Amino acid sequence: MHETRATLKPGGSAFPAPVGLYDPADERDACGLASVVSLTGEASHRIVALALEALEHLGQRGAVGSDAGTGDGAGILCGIPDAFLRDALFDLDPALELPEAGRYATGLAFLPRESAERRSVRYRIASIASEEGLEVLARRPVAVRPEVLGDAAREASPVIEQPILVPKGAADAARLERCAFRARKRIERETGVYLPSLSSRTVVYKGMVTTLQLPAFYPELRDERFAARYAIVHSRYSTNTFPSWHLAQPLRLVAHNGEINTVRGNRNWMRARESQLESPLLGDVRPLLPICSPGGSDSASFDEVLELLVMAGRSLPHALAMMVPEAWEQEPAIAPALRDFLEYHSLVMEPWDGPAAMIATDGDELVALLDRNGLRPGRFQVTDDGLLVIASETGVLEFPPDRVVRRGRLRPGRMIAVDLATGAIREDAEIKRELARSAPWGQWLGGGRDRPSHLPEPAHPLHPPASVP
Repeated sequence: MHETRATLKPGGSAFPAPVGLYDPADERDACGLASVVSLTGEASHRIVALALEALEHLGQRGAVGSDAGTGDGAGILCGIPDAFLRDALFDLDPALELPEAGRYATGLAFLPRESAERRSVRYRIASIASEEGLEVLARRPVAVRPEVLGDAAREASPVIEQPILVPKGAADAARLERCAFRARKRIERETGVYLPSLSSRTVVYKGMVTTLQLPAFYPELRDERFAARYAIVHSRYSTNTFPSWHLAQPLRLVAHNGEINTVRGNRNWMRARESQLESPLLGDVRPLLPICSPGGSDSASFDEVLELLVMAGRSLPHALAMMVPEAWEQEPAIAPALRDFLEYHSLVMEPWDGPAAMIATDGDELVALLDRNGLRPGRFQVTDDGLLVIASETGVLEFPPDRVVRRGRLRPGRMIAVDLATGAIREDAEIKRELARSAPWGQWLGGGRDRPSHLPEPAHPLHPPASVP
């Protein structure tokens, strides 16, 4: 009989080596998730507070270790709290001048605890950022309370800092976001440091914590100046896995409840295509490889591919419709233009299949969807004061019945999207109609595909017996 013991690394994985029937490649999740969105487009601390309340009510969806204090993982993704960050930087150095919102990138970094190694990593981060057209304006120590953690989580906890990066020259919002994406991917590949996020639009706070510990560990989440227009929260229950600081969710774009049963094939196909990847928007992609990080969960790999598709120029709904398509092959009622869209993309990418509910955002839109089998629940409600709540179950937030103006549920293979600036909600039919009309998918299918029935008959040479030695 073999004993399996996890080796905890600060900010990293706690997976043991493969032994017996255990293989870390079989990592799966079964979790809870929720989002709160202001349909008025106004940022407020109320959105963050409600999201944390919803997370607390998802406590039964998260696992707790044997020390009764180590969580399987919990986190929150929201818009960058610009007012809070300005005050925090002023307290750090009154001479620092932060550009206007959207003109700088920030996030968290899980750094080594050993001081010499941390100094070396900081130097390398600044060097990589410079090579990607960014410079480090400041590094802010993130206030944390490790005393609220369990022993195992505390032993594995990293030093957490918040870098603030600004472009060296002129850069529009999209270019700044891509520069931050390239810098983050390279930092992780070349230094081994994990960054929960690095973006000009969103920020992620997460860790190996329980749902109750998240705001206790990151006390600034309770600060009234910490305001956002939207927030996504996640409670992790890794049914057959080990906890990890970097595998807690939300990830960079997505929070995911379920498991992707085809993930091994999906990763292999991505690896096979890496030599052919190119994007005029992203430039040389070779320093960003591999796209799917070794040791990541199924959710983490999905997020990395989704992020690549969005950064390469696709909209968030477009990328999600490619990766998690609705059932269309045997569906007679589907519109011909939408069928062309789905068939075209079935030749570009294999579906990431499995029971899944997802909420994702790129900072411009928030999208929620179910996989085509619909085996994970998704509910939403809209209140009379302009709140949209989407969750993996009902009851994460309680509102008087007379305040709820609409209720609904996500359906198999369907999605709902919210414009985070205007609060406009788009239903699945409208989203899919726009995607179907966005390019001549049917024409491209007809012009670039040969069917076996169109191929010439193969020659069948006859070899007389005398010709066979």
